[in-house]
Amino acid sequence: MNLPNMLTICRFLLVPVYVAVFAAGQHVGAFAVLVIAGATDVLDGYIARSRGLVTQVGSMLDPLADKTMMLAVIITLLAAGMIPWQLALILFLRDAAMIVGSAVFHFRGKKTVPANWMGKLTTALYYVVLMFVFFDLPYAIPLLWLVLLLSFGTSIVYIWKFRMLNHMTRHRAS
Repeated sequence: MNLPNMLTICRFLLVPVYVAVFAAGQHVGAFAVLVIAGATDVLDGYIARSRGLVTQVGSMLDPLADKTMMLAVIITLLAAGMIPWQLALILFLRDAAMIVGSAVFHFRGKKTVPANWMGKLTTALYYVVLMFVFFDLPYAIPLLWLVLLLSFGTSIVYIWKFRMLNHMTRHRAS
């Protein structure tokens, strides 16, 4: 197992830490855990690309770790009454669908699409807007709705790229 994949595993391990800290009422501490998870995401991606350590497993586990953390964040923020249930439901369904879809495609032998600038921008904006939510700053919820809309645009681009990549791969194999 290479260093980027170990950092991804660390992100998975931070999910229950985040939940425990949030459940203890330490919302600032929970946000700090979320920021640490985000930093490991940036670091593992940088190391993987700069050192030629990108793997198929890492390409699948990295977004899964991100989505798992985001699902934990959505659930805890909803439980604390910090975000409306409609927003939480849409965020939850989108991320859950991406997790299930990625798993199905992986086990069917389909190639995954690496992160692009739109996905990275969307993730960065999620972190910024989540800071607004955690610290109860003005416009937090409208900004979260805006980033949610952007994330659907990003998802459409990923789906299109996924279809193109796997369509080309299928034609080369025949």
